[in-house]
Amino acid sequence: MIKIDIKKIICLILVTVFLLSTNAVAFQEKDEIIETSVYGSEDIDPLVDLEVTVTIKEIRALDKIDLFGDPDFYVKVFINDVEHTSPIWRNQKYVKPIWSVTQDVPDNEENVYIKIQLWDQNFLRDKICDISQSDQSDPNSYDAELIYSLKTGHWRGDDYVRSDPLFSDLSGYGRLNGCDDNSIYQNDRDCELWFDITQTDYDGDGIPYWTEVNVYKTSPVLNDAGMDYDGDGVPIEWEYNWGHYFSYNHSLGEFEHRWIYHPFVWDDHANLDSDIDGLDNIEEYLTSEWGSDPFRRDLFIELDQMDEGPNGEPKSLLPEKSKELLRDAYDRQNIVYHLDDGCMGGGEMIPFDAEGDKTTHEELQSIYWNYFLHGDINNWRCGVFHYGLIIYKATWSGFVFSGGVGPYLDSFQISRWWMERKINKNPIIFRRNSAYASCFMHETGHTLGIFASNNPGCDNWESIRPIGWLKWRSYKSCMSYNYVFMLVDYSDGSHGKNDFDDWSNLDLTFFQREIEWR
Repeated sequence: MIKIDIKKIICLILVTVFLLSTNAVAFQEKDEIIETSVYGSEDIDPLVDLEVTVTIKEIRALDKIDLFGDPDFYVKVFINDVEHTSPIWRNQKYVKPIWSVTQDVPDNEENVYIKIQLWDQNFLRDKICDISQSDQSDPNSYDAELIYSLKTGHWRGDDYVRSDPLFSDLSGYGRLNGCDDNSIYQNDRDCELWFDITQTDYDGDGIPYWTEVNVYKTSPVLNDAGMDYDGDGVPIEWEYNWGHYFSYNHSLGEFEHRWIYHPFVWDDHANLDSDIDGLDNIEEYLTSEWGSDPFRRDLFIELDQMDEGPNGEPKSLLPEKSKELLRDAYDRQNIVYHLDDGCMGGGEMIPFDAEGDKTTHEELQSIYWNYFLHGDINNWRCGVFHYGLIIYKATWSGFVFSGGVGPYLDSFQISRWWMERKINKNPIIFRRNSAYASCFMHETGHTLGIFASNNPGCDNWESIRPIGWLKWRSYKSCMSYNYVFMLVDYSDGSHGKNDFDDWSNLDLTFFQREIEWR
C-alpha cells in the first residue's frame, strides 16, 4: 500500500509540473495523430490499477427467436479470452438488464480484446442470436469482436465511430444490429444489443489518463465533466465520446488515433448534422441521455394522450405493444426510434375535449402550443421531436397537421373513436396492436416527407378498389390504404411494378422545413 501511495504522489507532482509548464493550452490540432506518451512509461495509467467493465444495457429481439413463446436470453462476454456469463432473462423479447462484468487487465498493454455473444437458452441446444454486421471475411458470424484501447477509451472492430458516411457503422456506436447483414426480412434470429465499455479513471470524468495528458492537456486528477472550454455549446465529455476514431495506416500496417472534435477547439456544432437526421450536434448532445448518436439516424417523437371523458369515454392510449412494434420496424432499418410517452420529460395526459363532438384543427393547434411547446415559442424540443397525439374523436382516424407556430408539418393525430370502430367491424383482419402501430407509422411517414405528390401509391383510394388493388398490391407499405391498419412497415421498393422505396426516400429533416400547407 505504501508503494502505491508513493507512486501516486510522484505521478501527481509530475503531472502538475507538466501542466504548469505548458500552461494547459498547448493542445494538439484536430485530426492530428497521437501515438506517444510524454513520460515514455510502460504504465498507461499510473494513478490506478486498470480494470475494464463491459455493460449490457438493452437487448431486443427483432425476429421470432423461439417457435413457442419469447426467448430466454443470456449474454457471454469474453475479455482477453476470459469468459463471463450473465443470468438468464427468461421469456422476454425485450430486456433492459443493466448487467455488467469487470475484469483486471494489464496496465502496460493498450489493447483489450472483447467478444460479445447473445444466446437463447433451449431445452436441447442453446442457439446463438445474430448481433453481427455484414462481414465478407466471415459472413456467418453472429457475435461481435472488439478491440478496446486503454489509451483513449474507444473501441474498433465490429462496432466503431467513423465520421465518414462511406465507412460509417450504420447501427451506431455502442449498438449492435443483426439486421446489418441484410437479413431484415429473413428469420435469422436478428437482435439488437446496446452496450458500453469503460475503464477505471482516477478523477471520474470518464476521460482516460493517457488522453488527458497527451491529447487534451487537462489534469487527470480533476473531473472535467460538464466543462465547455471552447464555448461551442457541448461539454468536454460529449466531444471526447464522439470526437475520436481509428484510422488504418496502410504503409505502417497499424491503426492510429485520430480526433475530429477537441474540447479546446471551437466547432460549429449548431450547424453540424453528419447523419442528416435533422438533429445538429447541440441537439444530439441534448438528447444524448436517451441514446442519440451524431453519426447514426435518430427519430424522436413526443406522444401526448387524451384522458377519459365525463360520460364514460375511455382514455385514448397507444397500446404498449404498438410502441414496441413501431420501435422494431425503425430500429431494423437503423433509424433508432425514441418515443417520449413520459420517459423523456414530455408525454402528458391532456384533458378530454368536451367542448364539441370532435376535436377541431384549431383545438389541435392549441394543444400543440400548451402541451408540446408549453407556451414557449423557442422551446428546444420544436425541431427535435415530432409531435404525436392520441385523441378521442376527430374527422378522420388519423391525419397530419401544422402546430400553427410556423409552417412546419411536424405533428399528427390518431383518433381512438375511429380506430376502435375500424377494429371492431373486422377484428379478424384488424388486430388492435398492429392497427394502432400501422396508423401511427403512416402519419409519421407524412412528417418524414412521403406523400401522394412524390409517391402515387401513397394515400391512393384506388388501391382499396378491386381493379386498383391489382395495380397497387405490390406497394407493401403502411403508407398505402391497402395495407394501413395491418402492416407496421414501409416498403423497400423490392416488390415489383408500382412499388416505391419508402425507406430510402424518408427525409428526417422534412419536419423542420417551411412548407405551404393547405
